[in-house]
Amino acid sequence: MTREEKATVIEDLTAQLADNPNIYLADISGLDAVTTSNLRRACFKANIKLAVVKNTLLAKAMEASDKEFGELPEVLKGNTSLMLSETGNAPAKLIKNFRKKSDKPLLKGAFIEEAVYIGDENLDSLVNIKSKEEVIGDIIGLLQSPAKNVISGLKSGGGKLAGIIKTLSER
Repeated sequence: MTREEKATVIEDLTAQLADNPNIYLADISGLDAVTTSNLRRACFKANIKLAVVKNTLLAKAMEASDKEFGELPEVLKGNTSLMLSETGNAPAKLIKNFRKKSDKPLLKGAFIEEAVYIGDENLDSLVNIKSKEEVIGDIIGLLQSPAKNVISGLKSGGGKLAGIIKTLSER
């Protein structure tokens, strides 16, 4: 690989790191061709971009990035695959689900919305992270609950002024 080709790869990786808020580093070494193909297919279906990267080039891209990756460059040893996703917990769910059939991929580290996670022991924590859409849905549900109670109480009062006042005074 020439110096110009390396520079191009580093630029591409830097752009990908900048464009994606959720970055996972995984070890998929030792997977046979069929299992690797199944993993790639599962990533495609889950809208996760999977790419095998050279550690030195990824480390240089991390240095060139505006993001603060903390200790994440330190896990760039051995085989490293980059998993990029719009949803913070999607790669973690995919890894956990995939490991029901295989002992790989192993989570090396993750960068989720400016938080850094190092090591495979954080996989369960990453699976439980809620996406922005899930948090917004939970908040809307909580806000709608009191309004639904008042409306149902008013409807049960029979629609007459005395029933409505009685229902409101009970609540």
